[in-house]
Amino acid sequence: MWTTLGLAFAMMLVFEGLLPLFAPASWRDLFRRVTELTDGQIRFFGLVSVLVGLMLAALFA
Repeated sequence: MWTTLGLAFAMMLVFEGLLPLFAPASWRDLFRRVTELTDGQIRFFGLVSVLVGLMLAALFA
């Protein structure tokens, strides 16, 4: 289980690093826009992300 969790974390870091690596200006603009969102909007996106992640985990488990 720890191996799978470590691999999932490693892949998350790879995917998270692609945009700043290949398009740093776009990443900076996206980050600026996120800082302008309200707390409620950020929480909503967090909730959606968690729910989609749980559905995918259930689908592939």
